[in-house]
Amino acid sequence: MRLFSLLLFSLSLLWVSTAKAEPSEGVVDRVYHPYILPFERELEWRFMSRQNDEGNELLQRIAFGHALSETVIAKFYAVGSRDEQHDDFGLEGYEFEVRWMMTEQGKYWADFGTLFEVEKFHNEKRWEVTTGLVMEKEFGPTSLTVNTLFVYEWGDVPDQELKTQLRMKYRYRWMPLLQPAVELYTGDDFIGIGPAFMGIQRFDSRRQLKWELGFIAAVDSVTKDHTFRFSLEYEF
Repeated sequence: MRLFSLLLFSLSLLWVSTAKAEPSEGVVDRVYHPYILPFERELEWRFMSRQNDEGNELLQRIAFGHALSETVIAKFYAVGSRDEQHDDFGLEGYEFEVRWMMTEQGKYWADFGTLFEVEKFHNEKRWEVTTGLVMEKEFGPTSLTVNTLFVYEWGDVPDQELKTQLRMKYRYRWMPLLQPAVELYTGDDFIGIGPAFMGIQRFDSRRQLKWELGFIAAVDSVTKDHTFRFSLEYEF
């Protein structure tokens, strides 16, 4: 019954998020998990390449994170993008992110967390806030992760409105180093789905390296729109 309610809620958000038919920006990023290691520190690098009829968009994020407690972590990102006119990378913006692990892993029927993120675009009077709920539920050797997010932009933007995003990952925990998955992204009038892989290499009780790779293609567009993403995260 709980799973049915979750799927019904997710489908309702999917319908709300895709009521129009325009291209999307910034929807495909990553599916967040609710877990945090006590007093962990993180170094993260993300790479994304999006191709559509307008060209090839390249984006990179470099981040440092530090847990503020056993259940809260804060991260700072520097975001870079490619300037197609000069064919080089430049600073696009800054992000500050806080995640809170709301429940102890395995204590309830699912594990929950929250996300809060603020982004300032470089040399622009433009801000963006993202917040929402992060959930993960295990079904035997598989896991379902759902991110329900709300995004608001203000400043030098054409439309200052609240938008919704839904990100889902269904993952088979085959082995720690290799876990195949299917990811779904919706929001800003976009639906994308595709294969993904992730893994984790543990060195000791605190140090571990995580990697993710995915290829997401739009399923609601008659034109080309697909995104390749890759990330490395070192926790220590």
